[in-house]
Amino acid sequence: MSDLNVIKRYYYLAAGKIRKFLLIVVSKDFLIFLFFLFVSASFWLLLTLDNVYQTEFKLPFRLKNVPKDVIITSDVPTEMRVRVEDRGTVLLNYMFGRTFFPLSFDFKDYADMGTHVCIFPEELNKKIAAQLNVSTKLLSVSPDTLDFFYTKGLSKKLPVRLSGQVSAEKQYYISDVMFHPDSVTAYAPQEILDTLTAVYTKPVDLKNVTDTLGLRVGLQKLYGVKLIPAFCDMVVYAGMYSEKIVEVPVLGLNFPPGKVLRTFPSKVKVAFRVGLKHFRKVTADDFFIGVDYKDLLNLSGDKIPLTVTATSPDVNYVRPIPAFVDYLIEEQEAGE
Repeated sequence: MSDLNVIKRYYYLAAGKIRKFLLIVVSKDFLIFLFFLFVSASFWLLLTLDNVYQTEFKLPFRLKNVPKDVIITSDVPTEMRVRVEDRGTVLLNYMFGRTFFPLSFDFKDYADMGTHVCIFPEELNKKIAAQLNVSTKLLSVSPDTLDFFYTKGLSKKLPVRLSGQVSAEKQYYISDVMFHPDSVTAYAPQEILDTLTAVYTKPVDLKNVTDTLGLRVGLQKLYGVKLIPAFCDMVVYAGMYSEKIVEVPVLGLNFPPGKVLRTFPSKVKVAFRVGLKHFRKVTADDFFIGVDYKDLLNLSGDKIPLTVTATSPDVNYVRPIPAFVDYLIEEQEAGE
């Protein structure tokens, strides 16, 4: 016996059992019960749908007839959220039966408004109400006002700047942060372009960087400005610190004539951390240790605390060794 014949046999057996079940008295009562249940459910649904409800749906938005030489420089929504109130039967028709036409606005109708166009709630509500039943109450529209900027090709190159924080792991430092591209083109009306000097990345928070790191970051949106591109690739370069020590003389400052400062020792070591890239470039000439005469007058002890001034931006954790020295104010005779 083929598989098809076996399937047919089981089908007829099942159909016969179902028919017998439906013909018995219990089954007839069950069918009658289902019929009245269906009728009562239908009446309940009709009564329920006759009540007043609120719902929200979306309408497409279209801006048509935009000239080819016009660049819209702000975000224009593609749809609008509309909240309405009416009987359930009407709302059900909105949700499953009716097809809404896009809210279409002609760019030519607003060309005389300047480079900043505003479509106010009254005009939006009028367009929406034209597609609703008379009984429907329009509760809210979001956004309730549409505005956009446009320009006819005006643009400006703006440098990219970092917004956020990039820090290195201990014993490392950030040697450079570069952007590719390092500038972007901003399209906007002239009155907005005149206020722009740079564009900034979206907030970046990188910690414990130990090696070269690359990532793509978005640029912060500017009101009424279109950025091309709207992102850039950021590369963070990290270097390793090395310890270096140089000798620096201790100098007296603002001493009156005939008085000089003698320290013991006259030179002290200055230890600092510097990146390997700048190790050879930084020398003792990049540091200065000075002691002001007025500070000595107010000093109660016999040792001077030393403060190192560093002129190189490539060093950190600068400290004198030793931190205190013995001193003597020596009187000099005229002509000495």
